[in-house]
Amino acid sequence: MTQYALIINKKDNVATALKHLAKADRIHLKFEDRAVEVILSQAIPFGHKFALSNIDRGGAVVKYGEKIGTASEVINKGDHVHLHNMEGFRGRGDINAL
Repeated sequence: MTQYALIINKKDNVATALKHLAKADRIHLKFEDRAVEVILSQAIPFGHKFALSNIDRGGAVVKYGEKIGTASEVINKGDHVHLHNMEGFRGRGDINAL
């Protein structure tokens, strides 16, 4: 099976696109004992993230098994996750990420 996206840690609620993915693509992912199917609601550029589950406004965006940011609006399963709907804090010294 061709891998179109990557889950890095079992705690992640986002996956990373390994190629440009089109709106309405059905992505099947497996990581250890976790299997996820996602139908993309938007095109996802190579290297960008998409949601594996719904994330509430103010909820944690988790990649690498770590919280990398907070949703600035509701993010639905299959949505593109980027600066337009999350506030990242990796590399920022002005806020506490934990």
